[in-house]
Amino acid sequence: MEQANPNINEFRPVIRQLDDAAINRIAAGEVVERPASAVKELIENAIDAGATRVAIEIADGGKTLIRVTDDGCGIATADLPLALSRHATSKIDGSDLLNIHTFGFRGEALPSLGAVGRLTITSRVPGADAAQIQVAGGTMSAVKPAALRAGTVVELRDLFFATPARLKFMRTDRAETQAIADTVKRLAMAEPSVTFTLRDVSGGGEGRVTFRADRENGDLFNALHARLARVIGREFAENALQIDATREGIRLYGYAALPTYSRGAAVAQYLFVNGRPVRDKMLTGALRAAYFDFLSRDRHPAAALFIDCDPTLVDVNVHPAKSEVRFRDPGVARGLIVSALRHALAEAGHRASSTVANATLGAMRPETPQPIPARVYQMDRPSSAARQMAYQAQAPGFAELTCDYSGSVVEPVAESVSEAPVEDLPLGAARGQVHENYIIAQTADGMVIVDQHAAHERLVYEKLKAQMAANGVAAQALLIPEIVELSEGDCARLMAVADDLSRFGLTLEPFGGGAVAVRETPAILGEVNARAMILEILDELSDQGESQMVQARIEAILSRVACHGSIRSGRRMRAEEMNALLREMEATPHSGQCNHGRPTYVELKLADIERLFGRS
Repeated sequence: MEQANPNINEFRPVIRQLDDAAINRIAAGEVVERPASAVKELIENAIDAGATRVAIEIADGGKTLIRVTDDGCGIATADLPLALSRHATSKIDGSDLLNIHTFGFRGEALPSLGAVGRLTITSRVPGADAAQIQVAGGTMSAVKPAALRAGTVVELRDLFFATPARLKFMRTDRAETQAIADTVKRLAMAEPSVTFTLRDVSGGGEGRVTFRADRENGDLFNALHARLARVIGREFAENALQIDATREGIRLYGYAALPTYSRGAAVAQYLFVNGRPVRDKMLTGALRAAYFDFLSRDRHPAAALFIDCDPTLVDVNVHPAKSEVRFRDPGVARGLIVSALRHALAEAGHRASSTVANATLGAMRPETPQPIPARVYQMDRPSSAARQMAYQAQAPGFAELTCDYSGSVVEPVAESVSEAPVEDLPLGAARGQVHENYIIAQTADGMVIVDQHAAHERLVYEKLKAQMAANGVAAQALLIPEIVELSEGDCARLMAVADDLSRFGLTLEPFGGGAVAVRETPAILGEVNARAMILEILDELSDQGESQMVQARIEAILSRVACHGSIRSGRRMRAEEMNALLREMEATPHSGQCNHGRPTYVELKLADIERLFGRS
């Protein structure tokens, strides 16, 4: 007996028009995913209103209370009911959905919040009295007078009380609070001229301030640098390179960290398009590509990059949360990021991050001495003039000791001192070699410790890359071309990047239908599995929109060649060799890190060294 389909009703389904409350609850599911989404929408409204101060208060991870106070232009009393209507907005007139200059433009945030929570808006425009309106679960109250000096206060209580099923999917209060803090910080980076305060008032009372960023003054880069130092951290600001480049109407600016200041996860990557924080796969892929040759696959760069362009060149109306964008010409934006960052990294030369020295000093901290019964008094450190007089007075006695009890660990060599003054040498002059692997050099205000193998490996690697760029990648023609069967879509995606692949010695041709013929492979790779390589390239294209797999394999071989061809650990070096290595490091871009992003040298300032010995 044939079983009836349970999805087919014996009655004909009836099409119904949903009421506004249901429509708003459905829209809220797209716009307001979690408390952090509500905070984002309310802060963006405050910034669009011209606010210079935005205060955010939350309780229980934003589940029970979100209050955003601003000093913006306010909402007129007559407009308050309209502000809670769907698709009612002051940002656009609806004639052009591409030429958008504000954060908000959909007119969905406030009605969505009022549909799933208890929303109260109190606002005042200059020259008028303040007014207040409330909406709970989609039910709106009448407008009534209120007390407020200026601006707007939006208070959202009991988020998702009207849709209790959504509350079951909320994370812990701590996780939601962290998500809100991340949202506030991203918007604070986008608006250095606005003061932001985030306060957690869980449990009642005034609560505690968890984040504060006062308004920054100065030009664009000074204000942005100061704001990034406050939000991301001072270490990032100290080790970040300024980026400023323009191409075909698109401007890229911001700061990107040195490769030696990398992270174990992509948690310090902040991207903005026309001031809007975005999470875009194409942009993050471009950032990864720019650092491709300087970091291992388990390390991630840190950067805060801003793209400004004509609003008609980018579509922000892709996702309800407006966190995704689509460029009219994504290749231009991607190429701009890669070229600008690589140019900045090349200009940084041999520079390494200051965190390397800080970590070294931390590892060199002397252990806490065991307590001793008697106190030891130490005389104050004498002045340099007093020390010089003491040395002269003691010279006859010490002259006899220096012959048999000299503190020198190596024979003094005349050529160990560079001809140029130490003050003119960024990496100083070599003074010795320890453990046949580390070069000790003296700088004008400290010392440098160089890993001779890692440093020379980077130098050789850069020479090999330069030779490959000048002469191209040699291709090995296959005696019998290998035919790889693909779907027509994969074939088209692969042939779209065929010219780029040919630059690295991989030559492809269409072979009818969805098949491609592999004619040549990079000679430096030797015998390769062409089909496996093609499938890996397609996986990268599907996931990231680009493929660097062939280039990665070639450069991995160059890196191994550089490793075997560089100065080995355990080799004694003469003074002139050590100094020549230092001078070449100063002249070679990217020499501050090895091929995997690890530092090739550590610089210690004299003041820090003296603190280790308690001399400061």
